[in-house]
This record gives sequence, C-alpha cells and structure tokens, in this order.
Amino acid sequence: MKRIELAIAWRYLRSRRGSRLLSLISIIAISGVTIAVSALIVIIGVMNGLQIDLREKILVGSPDIRVLKWGEDMVMPDWKPTFEKVKRQPGVVAVAPFVLTQAVVHATKHNHYEPAAVEGIPIAGRGPQTTQIRTRITAGDFSFSTTDGKNRGAVLGTKLAERLNVVPGIDSIQILTLSNKIDPVTGQPIPSFLTFEVTGVFDTGMYEYDNGYVIVSLESGQQIAQLGESVTGLEVRTPTRKAAIPVGQRLTDSLGPNFRIVDWQQQNNSLFTALKLEKLGMTVILLLIVLVAAFNIISTLTMVVTDKTREIGILRAMGLPAKSIRRVFFAQGLVIGIVGTGAGLVIGLAASTLIGQRRLIALDPSVYFIDHLPVATVPLDVTLIVLASLGVAALATLYPAAQAAKLYPVEAIRHE
Repeated sequence: MKRIELAIAWRYLRSRRGSRLLSLISIIAISGVTIAVSALIVIIGVMNGLQIDLREKILVGSPDIRVLKWGEDMVMPDWKPTFEKVKRQPGVVAVAPFVLTQAVVHATKHNHYEPAAVEGIPIAGRGPQTTQIRTRITAGDFSFSTTDGKNRGAVLGTKLAERLNVVPGIDSIQILTLSNKIDPVTGQPIPSFLTFEVTGVFDTGMYEYDNGYVIVSLESGQQIAQLGESVTGLEVRTPTRKAAIPVGQRLTDSLGPNFRIVDWQQQNNSLFTALKLEKLGMTVILLLIVLVAAFNIISTLTMVVTDKTREIGILRAMGLPAKSIRRVFFAQGLVIGIVGTGAGLVIGLAASTLIGQRRLIALDPSVYFIDHLPVATVPLDVTLIVLASLGVAALATLYPAAQAAKLYPVEAIRHE
C-alpha cells in the first residue's frame, strides 16, 4: 500500500474543514467494534471462569478417576489385588480405597435430622491423598482420632455443621442407616445407629460438599455401610486433569470388563456438557454483535463513497488506478477495525480483571454452587476474538471498496 493511499484514507476518516478529529460516523463505527470485542472478551472470560472454578471446586472432594466394580452390590470385596494392579499402572500418582453411602445424621443433643452422604477415606498417614479435601479443613483436623482411641471421629461440611449446630471437639453426632437384619414383626430392615465425635469441619466452597457430606475413617465407613472388609471402589490421582483420560483408558484395558472406570469428566458429565454448550451459545450470540459492527462499517464506508464521489472521479482522472481506490477504502475500514478492536481489547481485559479480582458480582452459592462470578481470561480465546474482529472488519470493506473502484471518472465528476 502506497503512502498516498494511506494519506487519502486518513483524510476520509477525519472531519471536514481541516479538522484532525475523526468524523462522527467513523467514531460510531469504531465504537460498534469496541463494544462488540469488549463484550465478547468479558462474556467468554466469565464462561471460562465458571467452567474452571466449578471444575476445581467439584474436584476438591472428587478424584481424577474412580475404579468401580460392576454387579448388583456395586462393591469391591477383594480389592487389594486390584489396588496393587492399579498402583503399578503408568500415570497413577496415588491410589486409595474409599467407601461412599447415604445416611441420616443428627446431633446427639437434639433431634434434628439431616440426610447426608457419608464417605470413608484412609486415615492420614495410612494411605496417600487422592483428593484435596484434607486441605480445606477450617476447624479441627482429619485425623479422626477420638478420646476412646478408636478413631470414631467425623468431619462435617461447614453448612451441615451449622444446621446441626455442632462444634468440633465438643459435640457428637449419630449416623443412622438401615441394617441387613429384618424385623420379624414388621418385615422391615432394622435401623442401625452409630455415634461419632465431631473432630473437624471443612469448607470447600462447593455447596454440594459443604451442605451434605460427612467424612469418616475408612474402617468406620465400612462399618456404617456394613461392607465388612469390602470397599465401594478405588480413588486414583493422576499428574494432571488432562492425564486422567488416557490413564483411565489404560486402566480399562488392563482391568477388563468387570470394572468400571469413571474419570472426573464422566463423574460430572451433565454439568460440564451444559457449560460447554452454554459457552458455545454465548459465543454465537456475541459474534452477531460483531456482525452488526461489520454492517456499521459497511454503511460508514458506503456513505463516504457517496460523499466523496466527485473527489474519487478527480483522482481517477488524474491517473490513480482502480486498485488504489480499493486499497484506500480497505485501509479506512482496517483502521476502524484495528482501533475499535484495540480499544475493545483494553476495555474487555480491564473489565474482566476487575470483575474477577474484586468479586464485583456476588452469587447465591445454594443456587449457583459458587459465591461470586469468576472470570478466567484465556489467551487463545482472546487471540481468536481479535483475529475474528479484524477479519470481519476487513471483509466489511470489500463491497464499498468495489463500488468506489467501479466509478467512471467523468460520471463521478458530474455527480451532485
């Protein structure tokens, strides 16, 4: 592109009467691109933040992979050989047995009952950590140690502890389940009560865990679920979240059809699928804003062509070729796209930073699982948004540039 072409393009962008300021229609066109790009960056950042934040909070108490057994009982009776086999697999950082069952919990000092999921995990020091749940302790500890020396301690989610009004080291709870024994009179299973001291409270920030989880030692979990020496399955930790998929495939091939391998994505498949679909939908909707900005550029350049028809005719008569006229309007549209995209990039990144770091938008954790609107700006997404905006701005110049290049010098000079 020649220097004279750039000079003419800049002149057409400016206001009349020799002003160096941009004309009103140029400012409107640039503002449309700015709004579109900034909105796209913020919304995509919010969608990424929701997905990442929910994933991390869900996986605080959920392992990368769970190894389960097919069958009616859905338990793993002879789990130690499988444990050793899983432990030797490449990519397995840690593996531990676990027990998961449903029960009803109430504090011994009153009769308020709450449903809860009871999970049994190895006592610290007796097995590796496969989740981050132990790092979220806010009161007490995860040792499960009690005054009678039987490790009959229980760690509750913070919201469940608040509803039961229990304090670690002071109060105790009873866990109610149905036993395998049948009452000969009623023909119904006989309830089983087990008492545990409250030894800790954890806070993951994930409403599902904090509101309804009770964690006990593995041995206590087996007793509550009446599994004997059996366990529900094995929890596996991998080096990274992404590594869980190939490691899970290797475990499937190694263990055979009698075992069910569930990675972290499959454990929460419906939620993550919904988030991906929502992100795609929002991207398509916001791209329509970019297209509206593109039509704004087209209308702006078309108005410039109409307004500058006589000048274009004079330039053609003086020997400026049609391809140079096309480049003039291409440069004009590209300047609008670059300035608008740059301004939108700055505004979008600044707004994303403020919303994410200052937690400006609070949410109800009982509804949205999280207490604020998170924002995660992914460089690849920002790059794609910028390239898409510049590409749309460049394409928007094609029609006005072609119309300007088609003008005949004599007819253009006669134009009123």
